[in-house]
Amino acid sequence: MEKSNRLNAKDLINVGIYTAICAVICCAVAMTGVIPIMMVLLVVFVPLLTGIPYMLFLTKVKKFGMILILNVLMGILMWVTGMSFYALAVGTVSGIIAELIYRSGNYQSKWRGILAYAISGIYCWANYFGIFFNADAYFATRQKFGQDYIDAVTRMLPPWMCPVLLAVDIACGIIGGFIGTKVLKKHFEKAGIA
Repeated sequence: MEKSNRLNAKDLINVGIYTAICAVICCAVAMTGVIPIMMVLLVVFVPLLTGIPYMLFLTKVKKFGMILILNVLMGILMWVTGMSFYALAVGTVSGIIAELIYRSGNYQSKWRGILAYAISGIYCWANYFGIFFNADAYFATRQKFGQDYIDAVTRMLPPWMCPVLLAVDIACGIIGGFIGTKVLKKHFEKAGIA
């Protein structure tokens, strides 16, 4: 019998489980953002800490669409929790790119999996777009943090930090993905990913 390329219930359940795990980690890290420096470091801690569950998720991915769905769901989560629509838009595009990267290795390449993870996770970086491109509107919804917080974050995130944070996000994604593959070595061998 020929194997179907269509997503089935088991695939969608896997997407749901791993989205939930990554969402819990992202939300826990985001809560530390009430400290100004932690707001800046979200692009460090989120990709490092979600690397293990995400790489385990990739051992289940054998069909196009699973990474994209996870990214769209994470983008929606960022949007509804008050970050911005940008996370959904960037997450959708980066999810498609990550799908193509991982599929190009026939869902069997550890290194393409790591790169796919690093690229898919840039929805985290997109959360800063409100600060970089429309700070007044962004901080209007965060007045309860106080002016000292707003001033501190604004000082640490001038517009030139936008590409820097993208590079940091991707680099930490590569490191997080690499750590994930090392921790989950047996799972990768069992899944036939070299």
